[in-house]
Amino acid sequence: MGSMEIFKEFSIEAAHWLPNVPAGHKCGRLHGHSFHLELHVSGPVDPHLGWVLDFADVKKAFKGIEDQIDHRCLNEVAGLENPTSENLARWLWLRLKPELPALSSVVVKETCTSGCIYTGE
Repeated sequence: MGSMEIFKEFSIEAAHWLPNVPAGHKCGRLHGHSFHLELHVSGPVDPHLGWVLDFADVKKAFKGIEDQIDHRCLNEVAGLENPTSENLARWLWLRLKPELPALSSVVVKETCTSGCIYTGE
């Protein structure tokens, strides 16, 4: 069997503003989002276990950093002074990749219709 991709979804609530947008831009004001996150992991399916990775391992890796961003003002989190979805995705990647070496993408949705996908350096 070839490579397989799995994912686990998470949600956080967080406030932010974007400090570098043009004057008067609505995102320059403090506002909040229900961020929906997906962590994707790719690799071969273990022939004995029948999975790429235990979903519990993905959950455990995220739990380690969830408190840093859930119900927080993201601008106050080190490394997220300009907390765009793109910067949040990269921030998550850098913290999750050591725990999840097979991490293949981080998806950040800040609304139901807008988001980004980060696939690493």
